[in-house]
Amino acid sequence: MNAEIEFCLNRADQATILKHLLDCDSEFLPRLSERVEIPSYSLKIQESATRFEAWNASHLVGLLAAYCNDAEQRAAFITSVSILKQWQGKGIAQQLLDQCIARIRGLGFAQIELEVALDNSKAVLLYAGRGFVTQQANSTTAKMRLELGVRT
Repeated sequence: MNAEIEFCLNRADQATILKHLLDCDSEFLPRLSERVEIPSYSLKIQESATRFEAWNASHLVGLLAAYCNDAEQRAAFITSVSILKQWQGKGIAQQLLDQCIARIRGLGFAQIELEVALDNSKAVLLYAGRGFVTQQANSTTAKMRLELGVRT
């Protein structure tokens, strides 16, 4: 496996996003297919999300999708972070998250929110390590927020 990674913005088409999400389905906690209809979700991501992508040659190995469409509240929402199993543990998710935070801050948004399964301790630690704070939690999920310190 060639470890060279290229980071891109909004390069993947819907078919590539669909394949990536299907390949990562079992890595989500709970499985993505238990929560959404993946073909429709991949189309929504392609049409409406800002996508931070990690590529190895022609393979999408990492994807972070964020909705930056709440200009009134100046809040963005990370809807999905997925890394192919064989590419996990190489810092790709951290780099994608850092790129996302920098871009959203640059757009003048005040905060980024997300929801994470509490069983996904790696993801919870990743977000907490980047400054996300739990706002609400129930027995299975936590809503986390990062205040970006951007003033109006």
